[in-house]
This record gives sequence, C-alpha cells and structure tokens, in this order.
Amino acid sequence: MSDTCLFCKIIRGEIPSTMVYEDDEFVAFKDIAPAAPIHLLLVPRQHIVSLQDVGPADREWLGRMMALVPQIAFDNGCEPGPAGGFRVVANSGAHGGQEVDHLHLHIMGGPRPWSARSIPNA
Repeated sequence: MSDTCLFCKIIRGEIPSTMVYEDDEFVAFKDIAPAAPIHLLLVPRQHIVSLQDVGPADREWLGRMMALVPQIAFDNGCEPGPAGGFRVVANSGAHGGQEVDHLHLHIMGGPRPWSARSIPNA
C-alpha cells in the first residue's frame, strides 16, 4: 500500500466511499463522478500503479480480478444478456488517460443513452 495513493486511502477506510464489493484481494466502489448510470471501480488491494506494471507472474490474480467483473456488474444493476451488458475500461499511464496511479477497472453500464465518449480519465 502507498501512503499517498487515493485508492489506497479508500481501501484503508481513510477516505469515504460507497463500497459494493470487498474480499481479501479486491474492492469495488461507486465512482464519485459517474460517466454512466452504473459506474464502479474495481481495485486490487495491492498497490500496483497500472497495467504497464503487470507481467506473467500476475496472471492468476489479474484473472481473478477480470472474472469478478460480471458478478460485480450484475450485482449492481447491469442487465445480463445481449440487451444488457457493461463496459470495462482500464486506462494505463498518462497517454492512456490514467489519473489515479493505482491499477483499476471502470465497470460501466445501465440503460443507454450514455455517451460512448464518456469513457473516464481516471
């Protein structure tokens, strides 16, 4: 964990958030500036700056993180099936639009319209 990282502070409970999922490895909480009717952030408890910092040794936990996405999306109001669904975004580095230096996945969904251009830069 980082002492200065915004998401590490949320994970430690130092900054309030609306948690929707927690386990030993990951937390998910509502985005404070949602770009869609449902907009959640899935974050590893371990401080990893971005996808640029993962490698072959990270396959297992990263696979578990990705496998959580549908469960968290559907548990929080995204509808399953072709008429429903969700979007997953992972910004990586400054050129990728990442603003918080802690790996996280944006899970977005809900009834359209919400702009495809509203992909967050966080």
